[in-house]
Amino acid sequence: MSAAVLAAAPPRPAHRDPQVLRWLGAYTASTVGDSVYYLALSWAAVSSGSPAQAGLVMAVSAVPRALLLLFGGVIADRLGPRRVVLASDTARCLVTLGLAAVLLATSPGLWLLAAAALVFGAVDAVFLPAVGALPPRIAARDQLARVQGLRGLAYRMDSVLGAPLGGLAVATGGPASAFGAAGALFALSLPLLCALRLRPLPTEGKLSTGKKLPAEEKGEKADGPVLRDLADGLRHLRGHRVLGPLMITVLLADLGFVGPLNVGLALLAEQRGWGAPGIGWLLAGFGAGAGAASLLLAVRGRLPRAGTTLGWTMVLGAVAVAALAFAPRLPVAVAVAVAVGLLAGVSGALCHALIQTECDPAYLGRVSAVSSLGSLGLAPLGMPLTGAAAGLWGTGPVFVAGAAVCALSGAFALTVPSLRRAELPR
Repeated sequence: MSAAVLAAAPPRPAHRDPQVLRWLGAYTASTVGDSVYYLALSWAAVSSGSPAQAGLVMAVSAVPRALLLLFGGVIADRLGPRRVVLASDTARCLVTLGLAAVLLATSPGLWLLAAAALVFGAVDAVFLPAVGALPPRIAARDQLARVQGLRGLAYRMDSVLGAPLGGLAVATGGPASAFGAAGALFALSLPLLCALRLRPLPTEGKLSTGKKLPAEEKGEKADGPVLRDLADGLRHLRGHRVLGPLMITVLLADLGFVGPLNVGLALLAEQRGWGAPGIGWLLAGFGAGAGAASLLLAVRGRLPRAGTTLGWTMVLGAVAVAALAFAPRLPVAVAVAVAVGLLAGVSGALCHALIQTECDPAYLGRVSAVSSLGSLGLAPLGMPLTGAAAGLWGTGPVFVAGAAVCALSGAFALTVPSLRRAELPR
């Protein structure tokens, strides 16, 4: 009787699950460490060279990340996400602590900082897909939406804590101290990751698609051509009735959103005379809205009619993005930024939750890599175009054009029946 009751007991909510909390602690420590590292790198680069050289050092990490991201998804699926995340954080810990030691001993040239940035970019290319593939291994399927909400809250905590902690470390002991703090944060994630116990996947070493389990689940060494596995993952995406249209939706949203919100906000604040404090208020408003969206999903666990909600929040978010360029005063612009953050936060969390609940776990690393490619690989390439377009036509047309692309993404989601009717598990 007691065994039957235990077997029928519902799984713990994600926010009370020790497994999820360990993963969340590791993820938070890693992302805050990432922020501290980038602040230390920028400060060390500015101290060692010209502003143009410092900008080049900061930009070089994007190259290996964009080029290797899809292959990073293959690695995450082959070796298992926990193993890849552990190796990634170990590598970042060793690199940052090594930089701290070198800076304490001597003044390295920009070449060393650029080499470290390249290593970080390559590590990011395998870390990001693995992080996206890990939640289904530690939480029940009906808790994955709540996990995404918790992940969003951790990401907002990174925005709040990372820069002040890095600035304090630089003020206390220079870039060496900041690199040391970043290394300590990466090291903090390691025992938490080691303590994770992965949920069992389908038995017999096979999944419902016939794809073999990752090597981490079977204790075997992965083999076979990497390109074949990559092509296999892309075919899985193309043939999936929800994931294929969802990837197009995500790509369009990223292309329309990244430029105006990353470059356009600074140009808008300068044009209106709001200055650096104005940018800070706008970013704070956006972060507050996005944090509220993450909290909503973390508390509720799911939103009904996920596909329809995703589409409409993208359309309404696009309207808010366009309105931001025409806000007459800073308080109005901050209120609009809160709306943008709330709507973008809901749509983004639903995208991630649908990816994790719809995707076969054997392909989740590759699918996560494709979903990240737009925001981390392709969309940033449009930032110089955004700045050039704003110089030619002003910020208003740039925001409207970006909003039109975002609206197109939402309209596309609403016109594809399989995506519009997609639901999160109860």
